[in-house]
Amino acid sequence: MEVIKEDKSTGQRQELHRKIWAIADEVRGAVDGWDFKQYVLGILFYRFISENMSAFFNKAEYEAGDLEFDYGKISDKEAEEDFKPGTVEEKGFFILPSQLFENLVKNARSNENLNTDLVNIFKEIEGSAVGYPSENDIKGLFEDIDTTSNKLGATVAEKNKRLTDILEGIRDINFGRFEENDIDAFGDAYEYLISNYASNAGKSGGEFFTPQTVSKLLARLVMEGKTKINKVYEKC
Repeated sequence: MEVIKEDKSTGQRQELHRKIWAIADEVRGAVDGWDFKQYVLGILFYRFISENMSAFFNKAEYEAGDLEFDYGKISDKEAEEDFKPGTVEEKGFFILPSQLFENLVKNARSNENLNTDLVNIFKEIEGSAVGYPSENDIKGLFEDIDTTSNKLGATVAEKNKRLTDILEGIRDINFGRFEENDIDAFGDAYEYLISNYASNAGKSGGEFFTPQTVSKLLARLVMEGKTKINKVYEKC
């Protein structure tokens, strides 16, 4: 069974790396690698939390007997009234159906306001936590993703084209449901991008992440004899 799991995780990791490189080819010459990683990581994370939120509500409705429910298809008004109360306390943030990754990317190619729509969505996701214990954790979550930057293109149309290339590329990464992955997709993407672009930017990859093997060992050590912990401080 371990061999099968390793094969599956290897395949998922290769799929992730292949797709990231394909996206890089689409925007090559416009955004240098060091800046490019921020867009990929930020939008990958945006997809992750969108799917996480949808799965959270869908599971609750399925268990309540509504097997046809799809959070991404209900109105923002219904979501505000019936699903937002209590959600920020439990999840730390809130995303309206219209703001979900799946709904934004659907019409991204024809959306003339794509770059500013993304700015507003990111601000509203961060703003949903204001006044809650998670406020400081969510604040600034997307501040490194400047969708209005001239690095994406001289015109709004050029910016939107490159943003769409990234959005569609990330949409096409086929991992099924994030919670069923055998790899940490976000963490693995970060390592891959840092490893590929850090040296070209005159930086050392080790400045920015702890290798997965070290992280896993650290996690096993601190969890020895415990069922849960609050936080771990790693002094690099």
